[in-house]
Amino acid sequence: MKHVIFILLATCLSLGAWAQNKQILYGFEDIPQSLLVNPGGKTQLQKHYGIPFFSQIHFNGGASGISAYDIFGGSGDINEKIDNKIFEMEETDFFSVTQQLEILSFGWRTQQDYYLSGGVYQEFDFIFYYPRDLAILGWNGNQAYLDYEFDLGQLSTTGDLLTVYHFGANKALSNKLTVGLRAKFYSSILSYRSVGNQGTFVTTRADSDAENIYEHRLQDINMRVETSGIANLDEGPVGSKLLGRALFGGNLGVGVDVGATYDITDRLQLSASALDVGAIFHTKNTENYSAQGDYTLDGIELLFPPLSAGDETFPYYDNLEDEILEEVAVDTTTNSYTQMRPMKLNGALQYRFGKILSGGVCDCRNMGKGADRDQAIGVQFFSMARPKGWQMAGTVFYYRRIFDFLSAKATYTYDAYETGNVGIGISTTLNKFNFYLAVDNLLRYGNLAKAKSVSLQFGFNIKMDTE
Repeated sequence: MKHVIFILLATCLSLGAWAQNKQILYGFEDIPQSLLVNPGGKTQLQKHYGIPFFSQIHFNGGASGISAYDIFGGSGDINEKIDNKIFEMEETDFFSVTQQLEILSFGWRTQQDYYLSGGVYQEFDFIFYYPRDLAILGWNGNQAYLDYEFDLGQLSTTGDLLTVYHFGANKALSNKLTVGLRAKFYSSILSYRSVGNQGTFVTTRADSDAENIYEHRLQDINMRVETSGIANLDEGPVGSKLLGRALFGGNLGVGVDVGATYDITDRLQLSASALDVGAIFHTKNTENYSAQGDYTLDGIELLFPPLSAGDETFPYYDNLEDEILEEVAVDTTTNSYTQMRPMKLNGALQYRFGKILSGGVCDCRNMGKGADRDQAIGVQFFSMARPKGWQMAGTVFYYRRIFDFLSAKATYTYDAYETGNVGIGISTTLNKFNFYLAVDNLLRYGNLAKAKSVSLQFGFNIKMDTE
């Protein structure tokens, strides 16, 4: 058991990720996919086509409160390192994984000067909050915690695999204001969530006339796990079943993205967006598990020891598991449920300076909307709704058009993982062929084990500017 917990922790460290903050892509107008993080962003495109399956490949990696180096690096006893981290981390720390693969991407400008864009992408999103009390109970046992109420409500996790179909419109309403709206249709492939749990586990001395020395109590239990698309996954060919769900054969949902960009002056610009304002309605292939009430487990006569005592602790935990399964009534239902999408908010303020590109305020690249300059600095804010509250990040950035065919953006981000996350993105377009690359946490690449977040995003497009 001790080694299982350790391997699980190590796996979380290698797979954990920061959520869906794309601070490098946001406002990077040279890249068509910037419209996915602000549908109201400025765009100078006439048309664009993404290379299928290669127009956007995105993965973020990291973990709050801990890095792989904290456990595996340096000298010292590994059990002692784990023990220290178990107590240092808070219940608000979490592991999360986000991956996106764009399948199709396209866009074109109409005679009415709307820029219409659409496409399809696959997304995987997972978050697991650190259950501090359960980690302490599992690692150290309950010998030193008589009458302490371990909080079972700290257990909170969600996971989703889905396909997103989207279509949006972008329009400059005036020389100062550009707005955008994107409709989204979600097709869920697999989903689970266990949030809003309640209950405590406490060990006390039994009454003097009781048969056992100790009494283990589960109090005010209200635990729930909701799943869709998982219970019957082994029935029939898995591949065709998953493909069918990706093509509107799964549980469906709807959502919208909205955004706007406003030129306060010809140099100062304000922008904002709200993404994934919507929900998925799980009505098919659902299976839910719940337990409620109070339970007394008095079949375990002795206190169970810490996992660090070695493999001889297995009988104690096996007995406890058997006792819980015997005493706690778990209800299984197939009820439908609605799941809100994790909404994301972006906002940025930037100041443009440097050379005016291609002729100043009458620049055809900018379509009369103010001078397009070759440099900009600014600040960006990101926030994302999660089961235990909003996750936030702040970024300062510098943009530079180096050549007509090459531009770059450097960022410095402060978030729940790093106080010094330096990233860089580049976009180059040669003969209408566009390639972009965005990489985070560059200062950690000398020793990735010390990184709490690592992000990589790149893609290939065919794009045509208005010139």
